[in-house]
Amino acid sequence: LSGTIDLNRELIRHKETTFLARVSGNSLHDAGICDGDIIVIDKSLEAKNRDFVVAFVDGEFTLKEFRYDEVEKCAWLIPHNKDYEPIKVTEENEFRVWGVLTYIIKQLRRL
Repeated sequence: LSGTIDLNRELIRHKETTFLARVSGNSLHDAGICDGDIIVIDKSLEAKNRDFVVAFVDGEFTLKEFRYDEVEKCAWLIPHNKDYEPIKVTEENEFRVWGVLTYIIKQLRRL
């Protein structure tokens, strides 16, 4: 290990549009994103296929993997836990990607 690390410089590219949040729930557990993790979200990024996003769907926020289906012309929000179903997003839904997940901070030892 060498030197010090400035987390603001390492984790935040766009400080005006970057936020930290704590994960609540386990729908992405199999992707390694767990309840209690701290995530770094950048609202200035446009979601691309396979990005993890914070999305607003029909009045609720959710954290899922984003996929766009060219054939059906819809978006899918994919959980990574067999106990949850994918969410199909069509024009009938109130939907927007609120931000793209850029980093995950994990606590390995409870203090």
